[in-house]
Amino acid sequence: MALTSTSSDNFKETLKQQADIVRIVGDYVKLKKAGAQNFSGLCPFHAEKTPSFSVHATRQFYHCFGCGESGDVFAFVQKVENITFPEAVRLIAQKLGVPMPKVSFSSPAEARDAQVRMALLDVHVRAAAFFQECLRRPEGANAREYLKGRGLNDETIARFRIGYAPDSGFLLRDALRREFDEELLRESGLFSWKEDSRQPSAVSSQEKQGFRSPTPKRAEDARSEGPGSAQDDNATENSDANGEQRIANSESPELIARSSQPAAIYSKFRNRVMFPITNDQGKVIAFTGRTLSTDEKTGPKYLNSPETAIYSKSRVLFNLDNAKEAIRKLEYSILVEGQMDCISVYAAGFHNVIASSGTAFTELQAKLLGRFSKNVVVNFDPDTAGARATERTLGLLVEEEFNIRVLTLETGFDPDLFIRRKGKDAYGAALKNSQKYFDYLIDRARAMFPARNSESKIKAVNHLLPHIQRVPSRIVRDELALEISQKLGIDSAVLRQELKHAATTRSATQVKATAEAQVTGAERVLIRALASATEMQSGGARSSAREGADEEFDPARQAQYALQSEQLYEGLASQSLVEALLEAGTETADVMALPKTEEDRRLLASILMHEEEELTPETVEGAVRALRRIYLRRRLEEVQLGLQRPGLSLEERHALLQEKVRLKRALMDPGLAETARRAS
Repeated sequence: MALTSTSSDNFKETLKQQADIVRIVGDYVKLKKAGAQNFSGLCPFHAEKTPSFSVHATRQFYHCFGCGESGDVFAFVQKVENITFPEAVRLIAQKLGVPMPKVSFSSPAEARDAQVRMALLDVHVRAAAFFQECLRRPEGANAREYLKGRGLNDETIARFRIGYAPDSGFLLRDALRREFDEELLRESGLFSWKEDSRQPSAVSSQEKQGFRSPTPKRAEDARSEGPGSAQDDNATENSDANGEQRIANSESPELIARSSQPAAIYSKFRNRVMFPITNDQGKVIAFTGRTLSTDEKTGPKYLNSPETAIYSKSRVLFNLDNAKEAIRKLEYSILVEGQMDCISVYAAGFHNVIASSGTAFTELQAKLLGRFSKNVVVNFDPDTAGARATERTLGLLVEEEFNIRVLTLETGFDPDLFIRRKGKDAYGAALKNSQKYFDYLIDRARAMFPARNSESKIKAVNHLLPHIQRVPSRIVRDELALEISQKLGIDSAVLRQELKHAATTRSATQVKATAEAQVTGAERVLIRALASATEMQSGGARSSAREGADEEFDPARQAQYALQSEQLYEGLASQSLVEALLEAGTETADVMALPKTEEDRRLLASILMHEEEELTPETVEGAVRALRRIYLRRRLEEVQLGLQRPGLSLEERHALLQEKVRLKRALMDPGLAETARRAS
C-alpha cells in the first residue's frame, strides 16, 4: 500500500484514517463492543478489574475513565510501547505495510519553522564543540581544575560534553557568525544584546558570498533569564583583548576572532563551566553554565538557557538520552535535583539516573519519565528546601501512579558529595535501603511535630492528609490509614474516619474539577456540535440536513455563531472546554488534542463517548435556547440581589426594575434573550 501525498502531516493524517484504532488497540487490549461505536476493555495503563477503558470507532480515539489517559492511535502506541511519536508513526506504518514518505512540508511557513529548528540544533552542536575546545586550551585551566576538584575524569567530561565558555563576550559570536545568521544567533538563547549598540564591522568572505543559515522571524525568546544574567555590558565590551588575541593566533579555526566586529550581540555565558542539555535523542538543545567567578556582577551561580524553539525546560530530563536504556533494563530510575549530582551518580556506575533540568520537577517530566519505567527512587538534597522539593515531586509522581521510594542521605550530603566522600559502594547500599514514599512522609511528619500529645498528632495527620488524597487507589488509602495509625499512635477508627472524609473530599474535588456533574444537556449538545467541525474536516460522516435545504447542515457552524455572538457559555462549568473548541475552529482534525487541561479532556471524552441523540438543526437550536434561559435566570438572580443592596438611588432602582421586567419577559420567549442581553 502506498500513499500519494509526500507531506509529512498529510501522511500522518492518512495513516491515522487507515489505522483503525479498534484493530490497533485490539492487539494490546481485549475489547468488547459496548455501544454503536464504542468498545471497552481493561485499561493497559493502570490496574483495574472493571473495564473503564473505551475506544470510539468513528472518532478514532481512546479514553480511560479510571486513570484519565486519552488520545489517538499514535498516542496509544507511543505510551503502550514506551516510544517516541515518530517511532509510533513508523511502527503503525509497519503494521499496515505503508512505506514512510520523504520529508516535505505543507506550507512555506512550516518549512521555514522546521529549518529554523534544524539550524538551532546545528548552532548548539557547534557551540558545544566550541566550549569543549576552549576547555582543552590554556584559557580553560581554571575550569579543568574545578572539574578535577569535583572528581570528574576525562572520560566523564567527554561523555557529558562538558566545556568552558571563555570570559570574552565575542569569541563564540565570531566563531558562529561565519556559519549562521545573526538573527538566528539571537534566537538561540546563547547571546544577549543592546539594541542601540553598533560598531563598524568587517564582512567575512562567507558573508560576501551570501552564506546564511535559515533565519527565524523573531528573536524575542533569546532574552536573558534570571537576575544578573545579562552581566555587565561595559565589562563585556572591554573584555580581555589579550585572551582574544591568543585564540586568534591559535591553530584552531573554530576560535578565530574577526577584528572590528559589531557589538550588537555578545555571549550570555562567560567564564563558566558549560554543561550541555540534550533531549532524549541526545541532541544538544540548551546549556547550563556554572560561574567560575566570585564577582557579584557575573550573575547567578548557575545560568540556564532561556526557552527557545527547541528547548522547553519543563519537558526535558537531564541525561535521559544516556539513562533511558538502563532505566528500561533495570526497571527503575534514580531522580536527583542537580546536574552535578546526576553526573556524579552516573560516573559511579548508576547509569539509570536523571535530573530535572533548570526547573522544579513538572507534570510533563513525570509523564516523560513514565514512558520508560513507573518505578523511581527520588534522591533530593536532605535540607529543608530539598525536603519541600521532594514532597512536591512525590505529589506529581503519586498522581502519575509511580511506585516511589525515597533515598535520604546524611545531613550535609548531596549525592555528588556523598559519592566523593564515601564512595559508590556506600551509595549503592543507601539505594537498597531507600524508603517507601509514605514511610518517608510519615517520618517527616513525626520529625516536624515531635511531641506525642494529641495536638501534635492532629498536626501530623493534617500534614499527611493532602498526600493521601492524591493516592488514586482506595485500597492503598486504607492500607496507609492502618500504617499511619500504628506509627503515630492514633486510634485507627478515628483516623479511618478522617481518611474517609479525605477520600470523599478527593472524589468531590475531582467531580468539581471535571465539571462533568455540573454540565447541562444543552452544553453537551453544543460541545458535540463544536467537536463535529474536526470530524467533518477529517472526512467523517456529516450530520443530517434539513429536508429540501440547499446547503448541508453544519452543526459546528450553527453552534459557533450562537456561542460567539452571544457569549452564552460564560460562567458555565464547561466554559474552558467550549473556549478551546471555539478557538480551534476547524484548524485541527484531532479533537482530543484541543482541551488544555486533563479535566476538560475527561469531560470531552465523556460527552463524545455517549453520543446518542442525532445532531439536527432543531437539536442545536434547542440547546442554544436552553443556554439562553440559563443566562436569563442567572442574570435575573443578579438583578434581584442588586435590588436588595442598601443605599440604592431612585435612578438605580428604577433601572434594575426595568431590567427585571425585560428579563422576565425574555424568559417567556428565550428568542428575545439577545435583545435582553444587549438592553442590560
